[in-house]
Amino acid sequence: MTDATAPGLFRRLSAAYARLLSALLAISVLIIVIPVSLQIFSRYTAIIPHYIWTEELARFLLVWMVMIGAMLALKEGIHFIVDVFPRLSPKPAAIMDLVSGSFILIFALTFVWWGIEFTDFAWFRESELAELPLWLIHIAWPILGVTWLLFNGERMWDAVATLRGRA
Repeated sequence: MTDATAPGLFRRLSAAYARLLSALLAISVLIIVIPVSLQIFSRYTAIIPHYIWTEELARFLLVWMVMIGAMLALKEGIHFIVDVFPRLSPKPAAIMDLVSGSFILIFALTFVWWGIEFTDFAWFRESELAELPLWLIHIAWPILGVTWLLFNGERMWDAVATLRGRA
């Protein structure tokens, strides 16, 4: 594999992963409508009984929706953007991307490191009402960190290429 094909393969895999995340986000938005609707109808009508598991399922889905949304926002470059400076020329913008990317790298590594600890803590535990395994919700944090490393690495690669005059 030559250097010219490595970024192409990496970008194709990254784009495919982003499409998968987009599909999972859309599916989770569609699914969350069911437990939330059941909660609303059971609270205000006597048509259906009060379901306890709907709250936990909605909470699990909401956490995953937020995490997947944060992953995709970083991929699209809209998550950690603060417009303090006016539009910069490409090289100063690349320097700012590397500086902000360094901070994102710290956050991503923190999410990976402590996310693994967080998931390990919940590995053999279950939720109280629906008896769902808690690792299903806790594993979102290290997955978020790894995904941020992937997508931030791609953005930092582009910034370095711009500084070297290749972009």
